[in-house]
Amino acid sequence: MSKSEFKTIHRSDYLPPEFLVDSIDLTFHLHELKTRVIARSKYKRNPETEKSPDSIKLFGEQLELNQVLIDGTEVNKNRLTISDRELIISHVPDTFELEIDTTINPQANSSLSGLYLSSSIFCTQCEAEGFRRITYYPDRPDVLAKYSTRIEAESEKYPVLLSNGNLVDEGILENGYHYAQWQDPYPKPSYLFALVAGNLIFEPDTFTTRSGKVVDLYIYTEPRNEGTCRHAITSLKKSMKWDEDVYGLEYDLDRYMIVAVDDFNMGAMENKGLNIFNSKYVLATQETATDQDYLNIEGVIAHEYFHNWTGNRVTCRDWFQLSLKEGLTVFRDQEFSSDMNSRPVQRIKDVRILRQYQFREDGGPMAHPVRPDTYMEINNFYTVTVYNKGAEVVRMLHTLIGPESFRKGMDLYFQRHDRDAVTCDDFVAAMADASGRDLEQYKLWYSQAGTPEIEISESWSDQSGEYAINLKQNTPETPGQSVKLPFHLPVLAGLLDPDGKDMVKTMDTDYPKRNDSLLLELTETEQRFVFGPLPHKPVLSVMRTFSAPVKREGFQDKSATTFLMAHDSDLFNRWDASFSLSKSIIIDLADSIRSGADLQLDSTHVKAVKSLLVTESSDDSLTALALQLPEESYLGLSLETIDPDQLHEAHSGVKQELATQLFADFLRCYQNKTDDAPYSLSPQAIGSRSLKNVCLDYLVSRPEIDQDIISIAEKQYYLASNMTDQIAVLSSISNLMIDARDELFNHFEQKWLSYPLVMDKWFTMQALSQAEDTFEKVEKLMRHPSFSIKNPNKVRALIGAFSQNQFHFHHLSGRGYEFLVDKILQLDRINPQIAARLTNPLILWRRFEPQRREMMNNSLQTIKETKQISRDVFEIADGGLA
Repeated sequence: MSKSEFKTIHRSDYLPPEFLVDSIDLTFHLHELKTRVIARSKYKRNPETEKSPDSIKLFGEQLELNQVLIDGTEVNKNRLTISDRELIISHVPDTFELEIDTTINPQANSSLSGLYLSSSIFCTQCEAEGFRRITYYPDRPDVLAKYSTRIEAESEKYPVLLSNGNLVDEGILENGYHYAQWQDPYPKPSYLFALVAGNLIFEPDTFTTRSGKVVDLYIYTEPRNEGTCRHAITSLKKSMKWDEDVYGLEYDLDRYMIVAVDDFNMGAMENKGLNIFNSKYVLATQETATDQDYLNIEGVIAHEYFHNWTGNRVTCRDWFQLSLKEGLTVFRDQEFSSDMNSRPVQRIKDVRILRQYQFREDGGPMAHPVRPDTYMEINNFYTVTVYNKGAEVVRMLHTLIGPESFRKGMDLYFQRHDRDAVTCDDFVAAMADASGRDLEQYKLWYSQAGTPEIEISESWSDQSGEYAINLKQNTPETPGQSVKLPFHLPVLAGLLDPDGKDMVKTMDTDYPKRNDSLLLELTETEQRFVFGPLPHKPVLSVMRTFSAPVKREGFQDKSATTFLMAHDSDLFNRWDASFSLSKSIIIDLADSIRSGADLQLDSTHVKAVKSLLVTESSDDSLTALALQLPEESYLGLSLETIDPDQLHEAHSGVKQELATQLFADFLRCYQNKTDDAPYSLSPQAIGSRSLKNVCLDYLVSRPEIDQDIISIAEKQYYLASNMTDQIAVLSSISNLMIDARDELFNHFEQKWLSYPLVMDKWFTMQALSQAEDTFEKVEKLMRHPSFSIKNPNKVRALIGAFSQNQFHFHHLSGRGYEFLVDKILQLDRINPQIAARLTNPLILWRRFEPQRREMMNNSLQTIKETKQISRDVFEIADGGLA
C-alpha cells in the first residue's frame, strides 16, 4: 500500500454494521505453507441500519481466495471485487449463509498477526485486526457471533489442537491426521478468536467456583519448559477467587486454557477460554526468574483472566473505546496485585510507569485522549494513555463515588450490557446511575488529552485557627486541542500535626472522608478549601495515593518535604516526598553544571537518605523504592531543554556522592539484609532482597572502584540461590569497565545460553549499561546467535532497551539515532507493529538541545520518506514531525 492510500479513521464517522453474523463455523486444514480455511457464516441484515445497496464488504489481507458460496451456490466472479484489504460481494439477500474458502501461508507471516508459526507451533493473534488474515470477514468488534472450530492437522507434529470454548469432539483421520472440534457458547467478536496447534505439554489443575462448578485448568508450553508453570497456575487460581470475592464474577466455561509461546507481539491475549501468552509472563523458577518476573506473571495472568468479563462478556463497540476494556481491566489487575502483595509498593510502581511513560506521551506530539478521536493504524493506540491513564480514570471514579457505589455500578454495567459491545459512555452511565452522581464533567477525562498541572498555595490564621488551601488546575495545549475545560479531580488530602499525627481522624468536617484522608473535589479552574478551627498549623499531605494523574507544582520547602518523608501515614506520599526531594536536587545540580559550577550535594538530602538506611521499617520494599533515584528519562520531562550529558553527570554524581558519604550505612544495611534463608516469594522476603540489592548498587557505584566491594558482589553472584540476586549483581557491575564484569557476564552467558528468556535479561543489562563500551557491545550483540530480529522479545530486550538508555542512545555523535533508524527500517519489512513502537523515542526531538534536536528530526524525516514504509511506522513518524 502506498502512503497516499493511508487513511485516517475518525470516531465521529462510526456507523453500525450493515450485516450481523449469528454464527460462524471454521474448518482449518493446517499446513505450514498452505493452510486451508473454510468459513461458513450465517449473515443477516442489521435491522438498526437503513437498507443500503445489496452488497456486503468484508475485510481480508494476504489471503488466497479459492471459492465463495452463498446458500450453497458458488458466486460468479463478476459479483466479486477484490483488493489488498477487502472483498465486496454484490447482490446479496437480507439473510444468507456465506461460505468462503481461502488459503494462507503461516510460515511467511512474520508480522505475528493472524495465523502464524512460532517455534513449530501454529498460533493466532487476532487483536486488533488479525482475523482478516485468516478469512474474509466483517472484522470489527461490534459484530459478535457464536464460533465453532474444527482443526485438522498431522497427529505426530501437532498432537495438541486447541481453540475457544469447550472441546466437543476429537478423533483420528486418515493419512496420519487427527481433528478436534471446539464450540464457544458465548457470542464474541472476531478479535477474540484463537487457535493453537503443536507439540505441547500441559500443567493441569482445577478450580471450584463458589456455585460448585469444577473448571478444568490447563497451561500449555513446549516440552523443554516442563516444571516452569506452577506459579502461573497458582496465580490463575488466585485471580479466579479474587474476582468472585470482590466482584461476584464466576468463570463461565468448562475449561480455562493458557498457552505460552516465544514469538508474540504483546504480553498476552485474552481470547475467550484460550489465552495466548508471551512465554515471559508464564514460565518461572527461582533459578530463572526474578522477584519482579514472578510479580509480573501474577499480574498479567490476572489481567487476562479478568478480561473474561471486562472485555469478553462485555466488549467494546469500536476500537476508539479500547480503554473501556483495557483501562478497566488494568485497574482491576492493579487492585488484585495490591491485595496479593503490598498495596503502597504496588501503587508506587504503577505511578512510576505513569509518570515516566504516560506523562511523556501526554507531553509529546502523539498525545491523545484516553478515548482517541482518530487513528490511522489501531495497533499504534495500544498505549500507556489508553491502558495506564485509562486505569487512573477508573480509579478516580472509585475514589469519587466510593467502593460500595463502584461495586453497584459494576453490577449494573454487567446487568445492562452482558454479551454486548458498548462504549465508555455506557460504563460511566452505569456508575452515575448506581451512585446518583452527575458525572458529565467527569467524562472530560475520556475526551481531553494532556496532563493537568495543579498549583497549590496555603494560608493560616493563628488567631482563628483557620487553615485554607487554594488549588488551581491548568492543562497545557495538546495537538488538536488548544482549549481545555476544567477536569473533575478527586484530591485526597491529609493534615498532619507537629508530631506527624493525622488530624483528619478527629476533625469535624463536611468534606467526605476516605480512610484518614479528606476527599476534595476540584471541578473549577480555581477553588479554595477551608478547614478549622485547628489547634496547630498543619503540614499538608496532598494527592494522597496519587488520587489523580496530575503534575503537582512543588510548594513546600525541604523541611516540610523531609517531615512528610518521616511522618506521613500515607505511605505513597511518604515515598513521593523522597522522590520529589531527589528530583529537585538532581535538576538543580544539572542547572548548576550548565552554569559551570561544581557538583555539591545538599546536606538535607544526605540526612534524609541516611534516615532511610538507619531507621527500621516494616516494609523493606518501600525503603528500597525510596532509595532509588528518579530515572534520567523521567527527570528530562521537567527540563525545558534536555542535555543528556549534563543530566547524566548530575544523576550519577548524586548517586556516587551518596554512596561515598553513606558508605558505612549502605554496607551495614546490605549485611543486615543478607541471609541464607530458603528462597521465598513472601512480601517480606521480596522486600529484604530488594533493599539489600539497592544497597549493593550504591556500593558498587562509588567513583573509586573498591576491590572488597567487587568481591562481595562476586560472592553474591556465585552463591545466589535465585535469579534476583544474580541479576542485581550483573546490573550493578555492568556499568564498570573491569575484568570482573566481563567474567561474570561470560559465566552467565555460558550457563543460560539455551534459555531464551534468561538470555533476554543478559541482552537488556548490557544495553542499559552506562559503561563507555555500551554502544560497541550492542552492535556486537546484534550478531549473537541467541538474538533474532524476528523475535519481539529479543528486539525489546536489546534494541528497545538501548533506545531507553538516555545517556548512550543520545550520544552527541548521533550514532544511536542512526542505529535505531536502521533497525526500524529493517524491522518494518518483518513486523511493522514492533517497528512502530521502536520509533517512539525519536518523537520527543523538540525537547532536546539544538544539535540532538536536529539529528532526531532528520531521523524521523528519513523514516517518513522511506518508500514502501508501513502504515504503522508512517503514522508515528508523521505524527512526530507534525
